[in-house]
Amino acid sequence: MDEPKGTGTDPGHGGAPPPPFRAAVDALRGARLRPQIEVEPTPAPKRLAPYAHALEAAVVDDEQDVADGRLVLLHDPAGHDAWRGTFRLVTLVRAELEPEMAADPLLPDVCWSWLTGALTARGLAHDEPSGTVTRASSHYFGGLSARPAASQIEIRASWTPREGRGGAPDAAAHLAAWCDLLAQVAGLPPASPGDSSVVTLPQRRGPQSR
Repeated sequence: MDEPKGTGTDPGHGGAPPPPFRAAVDALRGARLRPQIEVEPTPAPKRLAPYAHALEAAVVDDEQDVADGRLVLLHDPAGHDAWRGTFRLVTLVRAELEPEMAADPLLPDVCWSWLTGALTARGLAHDEPSGTVTRASSHYFGGLSARPAASQIEIRASWTPREGRGGAPDAAAHLAAWCDLLAQVAGLPPASPGDSSVVTLPQRRGPQSR
């Protein structure tokens, strides 16, 4: 993943970034991802942790965005009781769905399993996963009545990546797992044929032109 303009990194209010955080950010910048997923830095939140680095991504199919998301890497060298570690990953993933699919009562459970399954499939140990899966529907009236009803799925989640040698997590692998989640939400075929952990989402309502 090439580094475009902007760093997406909050320099932190704790002084110069510590080596584990710098190593994790460098790993994110060097990650190699599926060509359909475009990733670039975005401004990081300033109050969630002493240090933060943020990325935004879009899944592009035939020059159209079919899903998008944001991933934030947080670091607190002093540790955080709720995290059970010094790093935390926070994400938002969104995609449009057919209204019939959005009405499936099992959809939230399936979407959550995509996240945990993506981490497990890559052998990534993690702690304290938490999040929400939200379905939203829009119906149009009056001057907008010609537009078809639209439904959207939104996954908000966070988890603590296990730290490795040097105190840094395998940030590149966690980014790749997150991109696996984006690909599943977008309805792309799995990168590795025959991956039994992948549940394919049926066709979603027309993607947005770029």
